[in-house]
Amino acid sequence: MRESRLILALDVYDREKALEIAERTADYLWAIKVNWPLITGSGLKIITELKQVTGLPIIADLKLADIPNTNRMIASKVFEAGADYIIVHGFVGRDSVEAVMGLGKTIIVVEMSHPGAKEFIQPVVDKLIELANELKPFGVIAPATRPERVSYIRSKLQEGIKILTPGVGAQGGKAKNAVKAGADYVIVGRFIYGSDTPREAARGLYEEISEVV
Repeated sequence: MRESRLILALDVYDREKALEIAERTADYLWAIKVNWPLITGSGLKIITELKQVTGLPIIADLKLADIPNTNRMIASKVFEAGADYIIVHGFVGRDSVEAVMGLGKTIIVVEMSHPGAKEFIQPVVDKLIELANELKPFGVIAPATRPERVSYIRSKLQEGIKILTPGVGAQGGKAKNAVKAGADYVIVGRFIYGSDTPREAARGLYEEISEVV
């Protein structure tokens, strides 16, 4: 079986539901992304439990955007809980990002997938790409909802920095289009965890991505 490029965004509150979905879909995933809904609903321990159940990398999508000391304090506890990666905002500045990178693998938001990202984030994308090229994080976030933006970011980003793309499914993005545009990984949430058959939904996306890589 080919290595997956699919990341499950497990944006549910309930611990039991999260663990059940994770276990059922794990065969088709590269990693699981947890966000504030699951962490606030189930506590940081859910990170440890998901790793135990699936053996997959866990991405903590906290979009940290605070002063360096606060970012460092939060990231320390999240990595301690077992997270393999943490997502941070770059617009707060180099020092705040470096505070997290000093503790573990980091992913910088370059452009988000919702329409509102065009208002304030998209106008500074070039500076965020420059920041990523200088700091060399594990990866950056780019919008699967706008494949042309993924292509643009890929063209400016240094080789070796991964692109992770949310927005597939409920937001209208297509997994195949994101990968063709230059995405290394595709992040999908509601289309999988909201399905009556999440395993089959994950399998279908895995196969769609596999056709173009």
